[in-house]
Amino acid sequence: MDADSLLLSLELASGSGQGLSPDRRASLLTSLMLVKRDYRYDRVLFWGRILGLVADYYIAQGLSEDQLAPRKTLYSLNCTEWSLLPPATEEMVAQSSVVKGRFMGDPSYEYEHTELQKVNEGDKVFEEEIVIDKAVAIIPRGALFKTPFGPTHVNRTFEGLSLSEAKKLSSYFHFREPVELKNKTLLEKADLDPSLDFMDSLEHDIPKGSWSIQMERGNALVVLRSLLWPGLTFYHAPRTKHYGYIYVGTGEKNMDLPFML
Repeated sequence: MDADSLLLSLELASGSGQGLSPDRRASLLTSLMLVKRDYRYDRVLFWGRILGLVADYYIAQGLSEDQLAPRKTLYSLNCTEWSLLPPATEEMVAQSSVVKGRFMGDPSYEYEHTELQKVNEGDKVFEEEIVIDKAVAIIPRGALFKTPFGPTHVNRTFEGLSLSEAKKLSSYFHFREPVELKNKTLLEKADLDPSLDFMDSLEHDIPKGSWSIQMERGNALVVLRSLLWPGLTFYHAPRTKHYGYIYVGTGEKNMDLPFML
């Protein structure tokens, strides 16, 4: 959710129980504006909260003018002081992938594995955020547009999805570089608008049925929830510019979902 409209966004997402205390909201509102100014980001998103056993990690992302450029990730334990996480190396990814279980909530905590060296929890936070973000960061069709020269920008003319479009999974894209789209044939791409349909649609996600889509507040709000990553909520108010997503969970994937559908 965009830090510029944080309070409204938290209110729209509150139906899923993803709320924050008044003091945390106030701290986030102020500190994220400072992060945007100090790091000179085009936009700052409040990504969510990873629940730890001792403390929780609050996660934010900094975006450049090109919206699909690699995002910078920051974390905080108190919603006031933010630390920039370094890009994950292949070695960090390999080490973090063998670590299972809940986060402690202490960046200096070290996990041990018999076959690999110790893994710092700060590295694990970044890797877990990247994995979840690629799976559940969502954006409605038309909110971004791709220029003929390559960069992707915020569509200032976007006025929201219509009510009928808002009820379809095909109207929502993964907010990342496309993976499945590259495998489509020219015939399958014939009806796509290259300036708008340049990301992967949620309707093709595997397993089928991994998304729940519901209308709330008398059809004034559409809410998508991930069943594969419990705790992820996306919201959009049809016919308005208001949309966003937030993750509040333990960082654990629901591996039993294929057997539950």
